[in-house]
Amino acid sequence: MTMDRLPCVLLSATADLRGLFGAALSQIADRVEILDHPAENPERVRLALGWRPPADALARYPNLAALCSIAAGVDNLLACPGRPPDLPVVRVVDPDQARAMSGFVLWHVIGHQRGFAVYAANQRDRVWRRLHPRDASAVPVGLLGYGQIGRRVAGDLAALGFPVRAWSRTPHEADPGITHHHGPDGLGAMLGASEVLVNLLPLTPETRGLLDARLFSRLRPGGYVIQVGRGEHLVEADLLAALASGHLAGAALDVFATEPLPAGHPFWDHPAIRITPHEACEASPQAVARTLLATAEAVRAGRVPPDTVDAARGY
Repeated sequence: MTMDRLPCVLLSATADLRGLFGAALSQIADRVEILDHPAENPERVRLALGWRPPADALARYPNLAALCSIAAGVDNLLACPGRPPDLPVVRVVDPDQARAMSGFVLWHVIGHQRGFAVYAANQRDRVWRRLHPRDASAVPVGLLGYGQIGRRVAGDLAALGFPVRAWSRTPHEADPGITHHHGPDGLGAMLGASEVLVNLLPLTPETRGLLDARLFSRLRPGGYVIQVGRGEHLVEADLLAALASGHLAGAALDVFATEPLPAGHPFWDHPAIRITPHEACEASPQAVARTLLATAEAVRAGRVPPDTVDAARGY
């Protein structure tokens, strides 16, 4: 007996989801029917796979049982107009994504520790000068966020000898070698002990604008910021001011409030800022397909899909 396929519509105003994930989704085509928006017979549609959906898209499908992201972040789906408040929103959990993020963060942390930006300038100017960089043990790193990705980043940094502190909103049991902080008091303690700050937080009303002048001032002088959370976490003018004052030595930015970053933005030409185009890590197409299939099976069985986020918390 062949099981009916559960119809799933692709919803995005900014990305070609079929082009990005079509090959992987074809591997689950016996269980999930992939439809383009706007789908015929919208009342049939039970699932949606989305990234920045069109504003009116969700209202077209009255019988949706779950809305899946293509990434770990779900803020754009939670904020979508017309989203029923009880519609489960599912994020992607991909161990390969955590490994990729860790490699990206380590690249920037080690670059700060070893003075790679100075070496690049010296090469340009044909200057032969050794910097005698500090040992990793002299460069404490603080992490904002201690979820699946944060734990991987923290463990890899600690394995290289960096002192690591991690902060989260609520208490967590820390892994060996990691000092954990939580809550408002814990945030201050973590910042005051950190030279490098890595932002891995989800975007919520509480974290929007968190990377501001007050937070930067609590880092050790000569601090370095690695921003891989969401662009809306950062108050851009405050970062430029902290760099101009010398309190921050530099920043690595992978996410921005406006993407692509406008050509005239001051970040492009700033000598202490390193820019990458929002590609620190991505969930693999296979992980997206696995998440969608697990969601379909849960919906078919009348269960809450795995990796459903808490909409009130935003993650």
